[in-house]
Amino acid sequence: MIRATVWNEFVEEKIYPSVSSVYPDGIHVVLAQALGDELAQEVQVRTAVMQDDEHGLTDDVLAATDVLLWWSHLENDAVSDEIVARVQRRVHQGMGLLILHSAILSKVAKTLLGTSNDATGWRHGDKEHLWTILPTHPIAAGVPNPVVIPQQEMYGEPIDIPTPDELVFISNFEGGEVLRSGCAYLRGQGRIFFFAPGHEEYPVYFQPEIRRILGNAVRWAAAGLPAPARPTRTGEYPASGG
Repeated sequence: MIRATVWNEFVEEKIYPSVSSVYPDGIHVVLAQALGDELAQEVQVRTAVMQDDEHGLTDDVLAATDVLLWWSHLENDAVSDEIVARVQRRVHQGMGLLILHSAILSKVAKTLLGTSNDATGWRHGDKEHLWTILPTHPIAAGVPNPVVIPQQEMYGEPIDIPTPDELVFISNFEGGEVLRSGCAYLRGQGRIFFFAPGHEEYPVYFQPEIRRILGNAVRWAAAGLPAPARPTRTGEYPASGG
C-alpha cells in the first residue's frame, strides 16, 4: 500500500473565481481523487494545506508518507524553512516527491534541485502537446503520444533546472516554445518527478491521460532507491555473491 500525501497551498481557489469554478473544493481534493481512481486499492491518500498547523506536514505525517505531491504558486516563499528542511530530509531518506506545475518555483523544489528553476517566459491559454520521449519509462506506461491539453499555461525554455536524470516528456506550445515538462531526478534515496502541466485555471487534472501520468509517477516515486550497504565492521562491507 502506497501512502500518499497531497499538499496544496489552497489560496487561489478561495480568492479567484476563475480558479474556484474549476476546483471549488481545492486542487488537492481533485488530485487525491485522481490517485484514488488510478491506483484504487494500491494507495492511501491524505491531504494537507498550508493553513494547517505546521502546514499539515508534521514529522509524524512525513514519516507516514511514501510519496508527497506538492502544488503551490502564490505563497511559494511563505512556506516555513523548517518544513522545507523536513521535506528535504525525508526525500533524502527515500520519500518520493512530485513537483507539480508552478511548484517548480517553491522553496522545496529549489532546495532539492539546487537551481533557481526560472523559465524564460509564460503565457496563459495555449494548447499544449505533451510528447513521450522515453516510452520505456514506468511513468509513460499506457500514456498516448502525444497528450493534447486544450488549454494550459506555457512555460518556455530555457528553464534553469538541472539536467534530468531521466527526461520522460517534453512539450510544445502554439507560440513555438518547448519545455522539458516531465523530469525525473534522484536525490539521496528519494525519487523526484517534476510534471509541468496543471495550471489552476484549467481542468488539466481532470484529463484521463494526466491522471494516468500522476498515478504512474506515484508508483515510480514510491519505489525509492535501495539503501547503501552498511559496513559490518569499520571499513568492511558484506561480500556479495556466493
